[in-house]
Amino acid sequence: MLEEFATNPHWFWLSLGGILLMAEMLGASGYLLWSGVAAMTVGLLVWLVPFVWEWQALSFGVLTLVAAIGWWYWLTHRKVAGKPPRALNQRGRQLVGIKATLLEPQRNGYSRVRIGDSSWRVKSSDNLSVGDEVEVVDVDGITLQVRAITPRSANNS
Repeated sequence: MLEEFATNPHWFWLSLGGILLMAEMLGASGYLLWSGVAAMTVGLLVWLVPFVWEWQALSFGVLTLVAAIGWWYWLTHRKVAGKPPRALNQRGRQLVGIKATLLEPQRNGYSRVRIGDSSWRVKSSDNLSVGDEVEVVDVDGITLQVRAITPRSANNS
């Protein structure tokens, strides 16, 4: 078996790449993916242009580092255009932009709205009254910051 790998080194690299890719499926968080791809690439290069084992090992190391650094760079510098920061498990943050109706008279800038099956405490610098439509603009702890959707003069006419 070792003689086979010595005479056909591309089989060694292709086998190593396959083993690394299979190991990646067990949950290596992406690192073995790029090592496996590097090994497969070296295997294809050695098959097309045979070169000595020292250069093969060096090529594998360099390709692994380049792929891993490139993947890390892409993950850390990618921007998802048009998407706000994640609101997963932050119920209040998920409510930003929701419109609701004021349920209680405003006292010291605070009132309540019903969103879904929950009643939420809201704060506003606007002078609001019961029945006014508001929009959630921010969250401060468990208090929603709201603003009036329609001006007060439109509600009075």
